[in-house]
Amino acid sequence: MSTLWSGRFDSGPAEALWEYSESLSYDRRLAGDDIAGSRAHVKGLKRAGLLSGEDADAILAALDQAWSEIEAGEFDFDRGEEDIHSAIERRVTEIAGDAGARLHTGRSRNDQIATDLRLFLKRELAGTARRVLALQEVLLARAEGEEDTPLPGLTHLQAAQTVSLAHHLMAHAWGLSRDFERLMEARDRADVSPLGAGALGGSALPLDPEFTGGELGFAGVFDNSLDAVSDRDFVADALHALAMVGVRLSKMGEEVILWASDGFRYVSLHDEWSTGSSMLPQKKNPDIAELARGKAGRIIGALAGFLTTLKGLPLAYNRDLQEDKEPVFDALDQVNRGLLAMGGLYDTLTFNRDRMSEAASSEYLLAIDIADVLVNDGTPFRKAHEKVGALVRKAMESDESLVALAESNLGIVLEVTPSSGAASLARRATRGGAGPEAVRAQAARLTARLAEQRAALPD
Repeated sequence: MSTLWSGRFDSGPAEALWEYSESLSYDRRLAGDDIAGSRAHVKGLKRAGLLSGEDADAILAALDQAWSEIEAGEFDFDRGEEDIHSAIERRVTEIAGDAGARLHTGRSRNDQIATDLRLFLKRELAGTARRVLALQEVLLARAEGEEDTPLPGLTHLQAAQTVSLAHHLMAHAWGLSRDFERLMEARDRADVSPLGAGALGGSALPLDPEFTGGELGFAGVFDNSLDAVSDRDFVADALHALAMVGVRLSKMGEEVILWASDGFRYVSLHDEWSTGSSMLPQKKNPDIAELARGKAGRIIGALAGFLTTLKGLPLAYNRDLQEDKEPVFDALDQVNRGLLAMGGLYDTLTFNRDRMSEAASSEYLLAIDIADVLVNDGTPFRKAHEKVGALVRKAMESDESLVALAESNLGIVLEVTPSSGAASLARRATRGGAGPEAVRAQAARLTARLAEQRAALPD
């Protein structure tokens, strides 16, 4: 077993301790970030006069070779190594000899891993945001031309008021737009370099954290070394943003499950984006939607678990913080896969517009329209609500037509046809409303928002 701290100890760690504490099995995905951080550190050491030009060149060449071996799958990961940092340092020393032993000068694994993880999250959160944007684009594309397709809008899972299919799809896109912003804000939180903070108190060597932070492309540099090595707020921020995306995908998945059910029959699933039953040959199951719903709990659990880890930690670094990587790795993986799968699912849904229109033709969805007529004629809304509510009750008890009762009792004439839902839609003309013209204006605003978000993504 190879450790970076063997000098203090007469013997190596017990096997059970090693099995419990190693992280190489999962933190090797930080290899590229670890090498990037090491390259910047070497340049900083050379600039400070702590490394000769010859030694610096030898270490940089060794780092390049180690990365080439990792990319090619030829790197010899030793099971006895504790983490990716020790594995890379061991290989650099093998290649560069004594020069490689100078790589860790002025650096602790505490600021090293914090640097690696911040680099990783900067890149990965931008990638997730890009996938969120792609799903928004799918929803916007599917909404096009559906401004006049009536659909019952639900509250408490009961038909409440007519909206359009376009309006409904774009509602999810606007929610995803906020998710995009949260991901990018979490990325900004990670964009601070901790390199140079050392174990916890900075360094007595003439290091320049601003130089190495600039080399790594960070927007800022730490102000307090204790905070720099112990701060994992940026991980919690990332997990929160990812959990919100997971919740969004779960809500969208739940809707597909309902819409594809026999009770709704609003959509049909594409063969490539659904599964069958091992026993029931007639089944076509919305597994993607169900997995999105199920995995949300897993992602929320990652956030809750990590916050619990953080809540009792004194300054500065504690080994508990090793638990920062697996939750965020898993949350990223699940959210990224979910975004791609839900994009394919929504992109290939077949909409049963006749069924949607039929469901939207219920005259009870016109109750608010009747109340609006009364309000426009000067009746206070509460009185209008009471009058229409009484008519609804009477219609339900007598099996009479609500619209006929409105005409006979209130003198209000509303057209009730299979297209009555579309007629109701036409009245919703205010900004953000469900009327066709309002929805077209909304689509233009959403298109502009997506262009802004696309421009905000790093190259």
